[in-house]
Amino acid sequence: MEKVTKKEVLAGIPVLNFHAAGIDVGSMLMAVSYTDSSGNRCLFDTGGFTKDLNELVSVLKEEGITDVAMEATGVYWMSLHELLEDAGINITLINPGHYKNSSHQKTDIQDCQWIHQYHSCGILRNSHIAKEGFRELRNYIHERNVVQTQKAETLTRMQRLLTKMNIKIQHVVSDIEGVGCMKILRAIASGVTDPQALLALIDTTKFKASKETLFASLTGIYKKQFVELLRMKLVEYDFFVRQMHDYDKLIEGVLISIEEISSKKVSVPEEETKKEETKKDEKKKVKKTKIPVRKNQYTFESKGYLHRILGVDLTKIDGFEEKGLLAIMSVTGTDMSKWVTVEHFVSWLGLNPRRCVSGGRLLGHEKKKVSNPATQAFRLSAQSLAQSKSPLGQLYRRLAVNHGSKTANKAVARKLAVLFYTLVKNQTEYDTTRIDQQTQKQEERKLEKLKKMAEKMGYSICKTA
Repeated sequence: MEKVTKKEVLAGIPVLNFHAAGIDVGSMLMAVSYTDSSGNRCLFDTGGFTKDLNELVSVLKEEGITDVAMEATGVYWMSLHELLEDAGINITLINPGHYKNSSHQKTDIQDCQWIHQYHSCGILRNSHIAKEGFRELRNYIHERNVVQTQKAETLTRMQRLLTKMNIKIQHVVSDIEGVGCMKILRAIASGVTDPQALLALIDTTKFKASKETLFASLTGIYKKQFVELLRMKLVEYDFFVRQMHDYDKLIEGVLISIEEISSKKVSVPEEETKKEETKKDEKKKVKKTKIPVRKNQYTFESKGYLHRILGVDLTKIDGFEEKGLLAIMSVTGTDMSKWVTVEHFVSWLGLNPRRCVSGGRLLGHEKKKVSNPATQAFRLSAQSLAQSKSPLGQLYRRLAVNHGSKTANKAVARKLAVLFYTLVKNQTEYDTTRIDQQTQKQEERKLEKLKKMAEKMGYSICKTA
C-alpha cells in the first residue's frame, strides 16, 4: 500500500464535505483518494484481498472519513460495501456514466480523484441499495429464478429426446410436467415400454385426448440409449425441483426475520394488541385448508408475509401476484421515502416517458435501457392484464389498439408502479371506488357517442331493463 500526499486543496466548486473519499473499484486493485485532517489530498492503491480491504477501511476510519463514494463496477464493489457498511461509514454508490464526460485521462488514480472531488462538492447522486435483509432476499430469489430456468431447459431437452423416440405424449397432453405425464416418463425410464402398461398407471378419463390417441402417442422407438438419457434428465429435473424447494425455505426464513424487525419498529397500542389476540384465537378455531401449489410458485403462503411486511394487501390490485410482489419488494424495500415523489420512483424504474423537447417542439421520446428486476416484475404484471376484464385490463387493451402493445405495457406498468409507491408510502388500502367511477364515466362517454351516431342516422337509443 503506497500512499502519496499532495499539498493541493480541492478548488473550483465549493467543497461541502471535507471528510469524504473516492474509491475506484477493480477486481484486484482499489485506488483511493481522500482528504486528511490537514486538508491535503492523499492517494494510495491497495489489493482486492480481504486483508487489504480491512486495512483500507481502518485507514479511512483513522483519518476521520465519514463518507465514501465508489463506482458500481460489476460485483466487485459488494465486498467493500459490506465492510464499509459494518464500519459505520456512509456509502454513495454511483453510476460510472454520471461522470464519464470528465476531461481526464482514463486511469484508476485519475478516476478516484475525480470521484473524490465530485463527492466532496456534493455533485454525485447515490444509487438505491436496499437494506441487508432485502439484499439477502433478492439474492435467494435471483438464484431460485436461475434454477427455475435450468429446470425449464431440462424439460425442453426431455421433450426433444421424446421426439427422437417418436413418442408424441408431449403433443397430446397440455402439460408435460403434470402428475400423469411424469408418472409415464418415470415408468419409461425404469424400463416399461408397453403402451398398455403405461396407460394403466394413469386415469385416462382425466385427459382430453382419447385412450386410443394416448396409446398411439406412447408407441415409439424404445432404444436403450434413449431410455438411459431420459433417466438422466429426470434425475436433473428432480435435482432442480429440490433446489427450488430449498430456496423456498431460505426465502421464508428471510421473510420471517424481516417481519420480526419491522414489527419491533412499530409500537402497537394495548387496544390493538387485544384485537390481534382475539383475531388469533378466531384463526385457531377456523380449519386450515390446503392451498394448491402451482408449478414454479413458492411452496409457502407468501401473501401473509407480504401483507404484514408492506402493511397493505397489494394482491387486491389486478395484475399483482405474490411472486412478482416479492421480486419488487426485494429490490425496493419498504422505505419509499428514498424517492421524494412518485415521479422519482417511476423515473428510477425507467417507466416514465422521457420527452425530448427542443425549441418548444416535441422531437420524440428517448429510449432508456434499464436492467432492474423491479421494472421487469412491473412489466410482467402489466402483461398479465392483457386479457383481464378489470379496468386496468381495459386500459391495457385500449392503449394497445391506439398506440401499440409496447406502449401499453409500459404505461400500465407505470400505473402499477404508482399504485405500489402510493399505497406502501401512505399505508392505505386499495380502494376500488375511484376506478369504478372512472369506468362508469367511460361507459357514459361511450353511450353519448352511440347516441350521437344514432341521431345522425335517424335512430334513437333506449335503455332496456
